Amino acid sequence: MQAENDNYPRLLSLNEAAKMTSMSRSMLNRYRMEGKFPQAVPLGERRLAFVRDEVLEWIKERIAARAAA
Repeated sequence: MQAENDNYPRLLSLNEAAKMTSMSRSMLNRYRMEGKFPQAVPLGERRLAFVRDEVLEWIKERIAARAAA
């Protein structure tokens, strides 16, 4: 099943989100704890994920902020 072809939100692991944003896992976690990154979706006791569309929107906002500055 391909996420692009269905209506279900795609979840990203912490590693995938870090790759998409070009940030380290620790930097991404710091941003997350400071409320500067989309909230994680808890999947279990020690597992979390991020909604792909929210991460993409966050990236777009960073690009737009650069252009506005």
